[in-house]
Amino acid sequence: MSPSVEDEERRLASLVRAHDRWRGRESFNLLPSENSLSPTSRRYLGSDLAGRYTLPVPVTLEGETLDNSYTGTRYTDQIEQLANAAAGRVFRARFATTRPLSGHLAALSALVPLLPPKGTLLAIPPGEGGYDGYAADYVPKVFGYSVRALPTRGPCHRVEAEPAIDAIRRERPDAVVLGQSFFLFPYPLREIAEAAHEVGALVLYDASHVLGLIAGGVFQDPLREGADVLFGSTHKSFPGPQGGLLVTDREDLFQRIDPWLVWRIFDNAHWNRIAGLAQTLLELERNGTEYARTVVANSRALGRALADGGLPLLGEEWGFSESHQLHLDRARLRERHGLGTGALARRLETQRLLIDLVGRIGTAEVARLGLGPGEMARLADLLLRAGLRREKVAAEVLRWRREYPELKYR
Repeated sequence: MSPSVEDEERRLASLVRAHDRWRGRESFNLLPSENSLSPTSRRYLGSDLAGRYTLPVPVTLEGETLDNSYTGTRYTDQIEQLANAAAGRVFRARFATTRPLSGHLAALSALVPLLPPKGTLLAIPPGEGGYDGYAADYVPKVFGYSVRALPTRGPCHRVEAEPAIDAIRRERPDAVVLGQSFFLFPYPLREIAEAAHEVGALVLYDASHVLGLIAGGVFQDPLREGADVLFGSTHKSFPGPQGGLLVTDREDLFQRIDPWLVWRIFDNAHWNRIAGLAQTLLELERNGTEYARTVVANSRALGRALADGGLPLLGEEWGFSESHQLHLDRARLRERHGLGTGALARRLETQRLLIDLVGRIGTAEVARLGLGPGEMARLADLLLRAGLRREKVAAEVLRWRREYPELKYR
């Protein structure tokens, strides 16, 4: 017999409660692609805005030009204006939109209006730490773009000025897209931007992973260093709801981008998400610098403690990281311990310690909980004991996790 609707409702409620306990109170999240929302931002996500729809673009009806197809939008319009203004202040940009529904759609919001048909872009290949979406079979294939490799150097996938400049001058792309999924160190952006602009190319900076650090004035300052457009997702080092944003100082580019958003890249925006994003932006105005500095300090302290304990990491010669990520050295992990990154992650998961399966460890969410560099040795000890020595530390992790019932930096 099939379950009743009432049974399924009870099951659903139980699953959601269990998830909230597991992820919100009973484990340490070290996934670099995730973060925690403040209670206020979370409340806005669950507000009446979640079911509302508005279309704030000019519409001509019976000879009359209307600024919206809907009534009842007096507050949603103001919320969007507040969010865009906050984004402009946080990133010191003249123009901003918080409408993109994800970091990927924020990228399309720049690429599609700004690249010519069959245009060429230069991007970091996925095999060198780049984002899969920019690989030939994905966004370029859908829109008819050609993509060429922006080279990186070494296992840390660092972009160095001279090889990047050579590639730009050789390929003469329409756009250079910076940004990585494996993202430890900032770019020589001034040199890259100068070379790109010399050949008429735009510099588009996908800050999906490091957006929260940039908001806090850490890592680098893309718009001041030569990037034409900055965009990214808002739920990684940036501690907001899932979604995206885009900012630029160039009025000519924004006038090309903005009309493409509605009915081309997407239709309706999600106004509850924009309200939650606005709250996060305001929180970062208040304490984003301290938050971002703590995240990076955590990465360097955790990297040192893990390496000293025998877990092989990349980038030791440069201090392990200048971002919210650490990268396991896959080859040495297997050679020394007979482990793949996936097996290690699954082992840690049973002990309430969450890293991702591809070998990245993130420090943003534990900073939000209130852990600083001084706590990283204890966190490393738990990771080493659970991951390398297969000790049962779940109860210890749970007791420690419960010491942080509220978020910091909100």
